[in-house]
Amino acid sequence: MANIYLYGLNFKIIFMVASIRFWFQNARPISLPQSLLPALTAVALSCGAGEFNGVAAAASVVGVMFLHLALNLLDAGFDFKVGSAEARQKVANEGFRGRIVKYPYLTSGEATCSQLLRAVAAMLSLAASMGAVVVAVRGWGVLWWISAALLIGVSYSGGPLKLGFRGLGELAIFVMFGPLLMTGVHYAITGFVGGRIVWLSSAVGMLVANIVYSHSVLDAVPDKKMGKKTMAHLMGSARGQMILSALLNILPYALVALGVVLGQLHPAYLVVLVVAPVSLWLVGSLNDFVGHRERPAEPKFWQGPMGDFERFRQAGIDWFMLRWLTARNIVTMFCVILIVVHLIFG
Repeated sequence: MANIYLYGLNFKIIFMVASIRFWFQNARPISLPQSLLPALTAVALSCGAGEFNGVAAAASVVGVMFLHLALNLLDAGFDFKVGSAEARQKVANEGFRGRIVKYPYLTSGEATCSQLLRAVAAMLSLAASMGAVVVAVRGWGVLWWISAALLIGVSYSGGPLKLGFRGLGELAIFVMFGPLLMTGVHYAITGFVGGRIVWLSSAVGMLVANIVYSHSVLDAVPDKKMGKKTMAHLMGSARGQMILSALLNILPYALVALGVVLGQLHPAYLVVLVVAPVSLWLVGSLNDFVGHRERPAEPKFWQGPMGDFERFRQAGIDWFMLRWLTARNIVTMFCVILIVVHLIFG
């Protein structure tokens, strides 16, 4: 009997691990740098800034991760509800390029919406438990940040606001992953919000928003045909789209430089300018795309890690992933430099 019990227990453990792995992979962990790097940057900027609480720091970063993964799954659920994949497939059949694989586990029947909602609830529960730790350490004030993050996150794809469908998705991402996330983590750790974190969080937020905006430029045609309005559509012409792309890719560096000139930031923060050529490449590459001047998608080492790029090539989305991953890697490189500079120069 004991052996049978152990066998059954082992089976349950294996099943649970497989389930966790399944939902983690489908929660698009490839996008985690856009939340974890700003969070880790806020942690680093909290070092030496008054009372540093390590428990609050760890809980904040883990909480941000689980909230991001939960919102990614919820976004997939909202897209499934409106038939996004089916609409994109129809557009692809008409000869327009666009990503169509976002929630294959739902369309294939491998998982149900009910199971997805349970996975979302589980991840939100884990995020909430981390939030409870932060509240215990820092007090009820952090609930303002947590509530705002939930409201914006759910409203990105969910009703009634559906910000991502009304051309306001990039603005929501800027606020959520820039000023809101970074000032919230800083407050959770130190108990106050300083001028430096506000300054740098705005620069980081623009670069994170640039990930989503680059996505919307690449998917402008299929998005329009499926009735989704993004910031790329609000900008109108290809010229307008590229003007905003240039601003999102250049202003973060200009903001850091202005902060240095005004004495708000240490001159060493200007090291972030080494990432600027990658941002300029992205602008040029998107300009080639909207101008229908396609070049072979060949990643370079200076664009950062690209994962299993051959798999993307075989799936026919290399043209998309090269630009999207470059935008993501720009955030990573920018934040890593901010972290290193602060730890060295304070």
